[in-house]
Amino acid sequence: MTAVRPDTVPQPATAAPAPFPTGFVWGAATAAYQVEGAATENGRTPSIWDTFSHTPGKVLNGDTGDVAADHFHRYRDDVALMKRLGLKAYRFSVSWSRVQPTGRGPAVERGLDFYRALVDELLEAGIEPVATLYHWDLPQELEDAGGWPERATAERFAEYAAIMARALGDRVGTWTTLNEPWCTAFLGYGSGVHAPGRTEPAAALRAAHHLNLAHGRATEALRAHLPAAARTSVTLNLHQVRPLTGSAADADAARRIDAVGNRIFTGPMLKGAYPADLLRDTERLVDWSALVHDGDVNAIARPLDVLGINYYTPTIVSTPADGTGDTRNDGHGSSDHSPWPGSEHVAFHLAEGKPRTAMNWSVDPNGLHALLMDVARENPGLPLMVTENGAAFEDTVDADGRVHDPERIAYLHGHLAAVQRAIADGADVRGYFLWSLMDNFEWGYGYAKRFGAVHIDYATQRRTPKSSAHWYSEVIARHGLPPEA
Repeated sequence: MTAVRPDTVPQPATAAPAPFPTGFVWGAATAAYQVEGAATENGRTPSIWDTFSHTPGKVLNGDTGDVAADHFHRYRDDVALMKRLGLKAYRFSVSWSRVQPTGRGPAVERGLDFYRALVDELLEAGIEPVATLYHWDLPQELEDAGGWPERATAERFAEYAAIMARALGDRVGTWTTLNEPWCTAFLGYGSGVHAPGRTEPAAALRAAHHLNLAHGRATEALRAHLPAAARTSVTLNLHQVRPLTGSAADADAARRIDAVGNRIFTGPMLKGAYPADLLRDTERLVDWSALVHDGDVNAIARPLDVLGINYYTPTIVSTPADGTGDTRNDGHGSSDHSPWPGSEHVAFHLAEGKPRTAMNWSVDPNGLHALLMDVARENPGLPLMVTENGAAFEDTVDADGRVHDPERIAYLHGHLAAVQRAIADGADVRGYFLWSLMDNFEWGYGYAKRFGAVHIDYATQRRTPKSSAHWYSEVIARHGLPPEA
């Protein structure tokens, strides 16, 4: 493991932190397959994650999301818990196959009824519902027809978006089209560590374009059915990319990873074009002139009301002298296949001297500050929200029945301070959503990693707010950070 040179690490801003602005939204987030359970109830059919998790060897310990945190049956209790903690907003995702089992045709009303009831419960509790249409759970029938590498999937997604807008548009004011399309495309179709588990670099690039197109088509569909005051957004897990050294080779490695990790989405969504260097880096894998049809980029570049940013850890890269890459430290799971098509020779590093989470991710709040400032500078006037930020640690229930997690509190304090610095430095950050409200099914890691502020005993489904939940509740009540312990 190689240390990062101090002069390559962004330093904190010198401006005195400003208070969080009036109206700053304090929330927490979950995702449907990770918490809902009820995998076969009320007409729900398998998504790619049902299929993937039931395939031997794909998920640690053979875990599945069949029950998860049983949020489907316990949502009333969970909303009551959110209210006690003082949450102002809850970011949830909709299970596409619960609403539209085949990914085509009319909705199943029983599926919609769950989300209607959840939203009504949230509103009754004074909590703003924030809906995400897609958090990685493509209906299996659409994958059987080719999945995201096929253009038709983007059109199906727009139809689904219209269904949801008609059903909940009178009660949900903020809509997110996609959560982390990079993971969908490159972990699902590139490295194969996520569903559907395919390892096809060209398919991953095609999927990225069709996800972009799906975002644009869905935004158009939402706008056609939502009230004028509703907000549309997308959430990207933008990589805060740093070169390991000041060498030209490492700078080029950072450029390449920025292209396929970030600008493949921000280019068409926010700038109206795919970056030329991305097209050059990947032209041996895909014919972009055939993939991108006339009018596609205009359809993708729909104006956003807010951009969601997910951040956990920085991405530190180099170009090895021998030209071989190493993705073991890229933070996205172990695979013999790279999730970085066109840049397989880039190596990834962890920063020495930094604490690590249970995911073996470096704890570095300065990366969040730098990322927010970069996005703000490149997109003046675009409101931002931190839509996921949090950490997994080895949480245990003490003899007194409590869960003490000081490491998570330190993580959250540092990152919220970074958000506060970014606001002081001019970034228009409108809110923060802690990941996650509760422990849940952590994708390929099953139930082995705990990100929640609320501990879940999976055998009994007992909810226990951790120390970090009480700490975050104090932050919300103060509308600001308490003194560091």
